Amino acid sequence: MIKSIEPVDLKRRLILKGAAILALMGVAGIRFDLTPALAAANDKYPEDAFKQKSSDDAIKTLYGKTAELSDKVKLDAPEIAENGAVVPISVSSTLADVTSISILVTENPNALAATYRIPPGTIPNVANRLKMAKTSNVIAVVEAGGKLYSASKEVKVTVGGCGG
Repeated sequence: MIKSIEPVDLKRRLILKGAAILALMGVAGIRFDLTPALAAANDKYPEDAFKQKSSDDAIKTLYGKTAELSDKVKLDAPEIAENGAVVPISVSSTLADVTSISILVTENPNALAATYRIPPGTIPNVANRLKMAKTSNVIAVVEAGGKLYSASKEVKVTVGGCGG
């Protein structure tokens, strides 16, 4: 015997389906919020800074000022990188009001390897795998409170990465 659906049951099912769809749309709106992406799209890509050959020129082009050494910037990089094509680097900071973090490799053909905008309320911690042409100093620059702070470390490359 086939049971027929009563009009009351049909209305109830439609209401439950509608509620489920609205709930999923709400979750999707929260999960895939486009507001930060649209705000980031308004930031100009620092193309000129990525073209600079020296780290000093890249920092000056990117920020317009120089950085001072700080023990509140932590740069984690290996002493020896066995493969220059994938050198793991991470940067964190205990400084307040961090707005950006940049990573530079002094001996690469273009010094600026990565730059990140840090939204307010975000923990300033980034990680990346960089290509390094040869043994070089890696410099982390953190912008906080309108000032620049930095840390550096020499990474020895045993097998060439970019171009070597």
